[in-house]
Amino acid sequence: MKNQTPTNKTRSALRWSVAGIVGLFIVALAFVAPEPFNKGITQLNTKTGIGLPTIPVRPFRLGLDLRGGVQLVYQADVKNIAASEQAAAVEGVRDVIERRVNGMGVGEPVVQTSQVENFYRINVELPGVTDVAQAITMIGETPILEFKEQNTEPARDLTAQEQKDLDTFNAEAKKQANAALARLKKNENFDTLATQLSQDEITKNNRGYMGFVGTESIYPSLHEWAKENKEGAVSQTAIESGEGYNILKRGAERAGGTEIKASHILVCYLGSQNCAATLTKDEAKTKAQQLFDQANASNFAQLAKDNTTDPAGKEDGGDLGWFTTSSMVAEFGQALTSAKKGDIIGPVETAFGFHIIYKQDERATSEYEISRILFKTKIATDIVPVPEDWKATGLSGKQLQRAEVTTDPQTGTVMVSIRFNAEGTELFKQITERNLQKPVAIFLDGEAISVPNVGSVISDGNAVITGQFDLAEARLLAQRLNAGALPVPVELVSRQGVEASLGADSLARSVQAGIYGAILIVIFMIAVYRLPGILAAVTLALYIVLTLAMFKLIGVTITLAGIAGFIMSMGVAVDANVLIFERLKEELQRGRSLKLAVEEGFMRAWTSIRDGNSSTMITCLILIWLGTSFVKGFAVTLALGIVVSLFTAITVTRVLLRFIAPWFNNQATWLFPGYKSKETPTQK
Repeated sequence: MKNQTPTNKTRSALRWSVAGIVGLFIVALAFVAPEPFNKGITQLNTKTGIGLPTIPVRPFRLGLDLRGGVQLVYQADVKNIAASEQAAAVEGVRDVIERRVNGMGVGEPVVQTSQVENFYRINVELPGVTDVAQAITMIGETPILEFKEQNTEPARDLTAQEQKDLDTFNAEAKKQANAALARLKKNENFDTLATQLSQDEITKNNRGYMGFVGTESIYPSLHEWAKENKEGAVSQTAIESGEGYNILKRGAERAGGTEIKASHILVCYLGSQNCAATLTKDEAKTKAQQLFDQANASNFAQLAKDNTTDPAGKEDGGDLGWFTTSSMVAEFGQALTSAKKGDIIGPVETAFGFHIIYKQDERATSEYEISRILFKTKIATDIVPVPEDWKATGLSGKQLQRAEVTTDPQTGTVMVSIRFNAEGTELFKQITERNLQKPVAIFLDGEAISVPNVGSVISDGNAVITGQFDLAEARLLAQRLNAGALPVPVELVSRQGVEASLGADSLARSVQAGIYGAILIVIFMIAVYRLPGILAAVTLALYIVLTLAMFKLIGVTITLAGIAGFIMSMGVAVDANVLIFERLKEELQRGRSLKLAVEEGFMRAWTSIRDGNSSTMITCLILIWLGTSFVKGFAVTLALGIVVSLFTAITVTRVLLRFIAPWFNNQATWLFPGYKSKETPTQK
């Protein structure tokens, strides 16, 4: 066999490079706009039955000005706080507001603090919010610190009238579901009915589409129905779930996660989460090790009934049923992942204590694409809610004087000490008296941040919070406690609303401007640089698709300013090609061969491209560091555009020019700028 010549090797490498560029373009385009690809995959699966997976649909993250919503600016009143503590107090307020916003279910909120002279401000951006008054009410309140005790009061039964109203409501829901089924049997369109009738506000505007549903979801009955039916099937009866009556349509199937069947024995200790035991941590670990040494497949259930501190485990022998590792706490799930079927492992430590775990079985699962029309029903707890696990004690941040980080002088354990005023001291004494050997929960803004057990009556108004946290976490806890106790009222100083329709209109106009801009750039490049201009249009298309793919992959929040930065970066991307082609033109005018002119053109243009893009990148970094949210959006999109443009202009354009040069025997024609019609000596 003859060896390839260096020229053949180079040509082969160029072919692979071009193939890689084409492949990269297709992959990026499929990520940016997966719908056409998924349609083709679905059709192929229907015809061949091979079951190719569809491409996940991931929307772009739109900012406040495109998605609609509200921007609120608050000013914190820190005049009664020592100067050295003001910044920490405001950060504590920011943390609380952020938790409140997340509790409202707002997607991609932005909560930022800033200081202008002696004024502290908190900027809150809430995309997609419609009830502005409710948002202002929830955000504007001072953070609340509360101490709560366990609630042992049972729930009351429904009255006769309440039960009658419940039955009537559910009967009407079933009647509506049956009426919708009748319309489907008359060949009415499922997607249209879902949009018109479904009471699932999240999915109805997307034709009832729920995405892929697995066994670990909150819809086991829906998953079970989909498992028993084929793609394209529509349920002939209403399928009941915890939410109501569902009319279902099944889509594609894909491989899901792995389910595990296991049992466990829990040994908790004083200070672990949800634990009423009195064992110390070392005592609990020793007991767990003894149980692990005794445990085997035949006696595990009995050991669990006799020893576990998990109340449910005492009744069912610690049986956890089937579950996915992701549904468990991280340490528990990781231990099971590495274990084999039939293994007994432990002791495994989690926030709940020490576990001995018996991995009994595992199985692969499938996920199914489901669309639904939902008719909601009610249950008794919708009318008479289940009593909360914790009830107020009257002790709150109003009585807290100070929280600070301390350490145990003997063990070095990091703790947070708290001190109450006179009123709080008396309340805390009463609370500890009636909750000896029971947990008392500390809530900050409705969220339990610590659940210590009461070991003795505390009458001096001082206490410590211990837990599995390091020094940094303890400082953060103390900061949040102080923020809840300090008088840091906030005042709404600015409110700016953006209608969703205005955002959609702005987005449409911006996309239109981008398309027109790209077309004009392509026309200009082809008119001035001819064949290289066509190659520049190809690289520009790759640049646009790659940049949009990066926006999705990284999760860039796109604003109007960000779109402006992206459109501007298209000009920057072509600017590099302009410099390269002008150098190419000069080299061809000097009589060089096409191959040599291409190499010289890139080499001579590189320093100008590097310096120009570096200066722009420095400006972007400064804007990202010091700018506000909208300015940052502009800077981020422009910076990403610069990075991608360097790749497309320097690498992709060079590969394409090297690839086509041999087509012309390395001699320029009228298709290249700088071409001379008369014969001139060629430099080699």
